Amino acid sequence: MQGVSSNLSLKELYEIDDHLWLEETIKLLKANHLEKLDLENLIEELENLGRRDKAKVASFLEQIIRHLLLLQYWTEESQYNSGHWKAEIRSFRNQLKRNLTTNLSQYLEKELASIYDDALGYVIDKTEGKLDNLPQSCTYTLDQLLDINYLPENV
Repeated sequence: MQGVSSNLSLKELYEIDDHLWLEETIKLLKANHLEKLDLENLIEELENLGRRDKAKVASFLEQIIRHLLLLQYWTEESQYNSGHWKAEIRSFRNQLKRNLTTNLSQYLEKELASIYDDALGYVIDKTEGKLDNLPQSCTYTLDQLLDINYLPENV
């Protein structure tokens, strides 16, 4: 490790400065010095990266669902908030599109029911339980949720 004190192991560096650890790990990978890698922490970081990516796209999708439900079912507030909800839907779709990969899309498809349940709970709390017409399971397809132009018809 050229930029780091020779007395410091890569494992020790990870505990002190994870950003510097990452830079050194990248240098080792580029130089094909695989035997010098801190595999334990590298694996942990890669697993964390995967979890963060999944959480990020799931959060964007949940936000889309929340706003679609509000737009579609909270008619008493629609007059005042529909423009805001539509703008939020577009914004979250754009952010999701920037982060979506084939694998993450498959993950969202698999987790759609759970993500919907979380969004539904939020909408129930937000509307203080006033809406008795909310579907208990997701009526949107993933394609609809990702489609920049899709908006549901009001019930």
